[in-house]
Amino acid sequence: MEHEVDVPAGAAAVWERVVQPAGINHEMRPWMTMTMPRGAAGATIETIPLGRPVGRAWLRLFGVIPFDFDHLTVVEVESGRRFLERSTMLSMRRWEHERTLTPVPGGARVQDRVTFEARLPVPGLESVLARVIGAFFAHRQRRLRAHFAAAAGAGRLRP
Repeated sequence: MEHEVDVPAGAAAVWERVVQPAGINHEMRPWMTMTMPRGAAGATIETIPLGRPVGRAWLRLFGVIPFDFDHLTVVEVESGRRFLERSTMLSMRRWEHERTLTPVPGGARVQDRVTFEARLPVPGLESVLARVIGAFFAHRQRRLRAHFAAAAGAGRLRP
């Protein structure tokens, strides 16, 4: 599945936001948050070692209740432009998230491509998960756009 959104900020500013744990968690709220694995405190998508799992990144429902974890593995980074995560999760045999930023007039286009394979072979489960994950990434992109729209609006109010 793929989603894209145009954000009213330069690609460099958007990149700085989307690779930081605080920015990632802001996008996910209020539905969930994600911890950084032990030993990766202070790390970003750009600074973790490529191609090997850095540990369990716990997913917490409403930011509190652990419900799944991601064996976080970033396999490719093109600084300022793109990253690709290929991980496994407790619930997913395969989880792949690619995020690409492209400069556009007035800002940056953020494109997310997600593919997954659920662990449980339940008929219809992948279809339901596709809808939930699609809605979740649409939510993330709305939050990201709103963050930069608010920042742009605040900047206009300054004398």
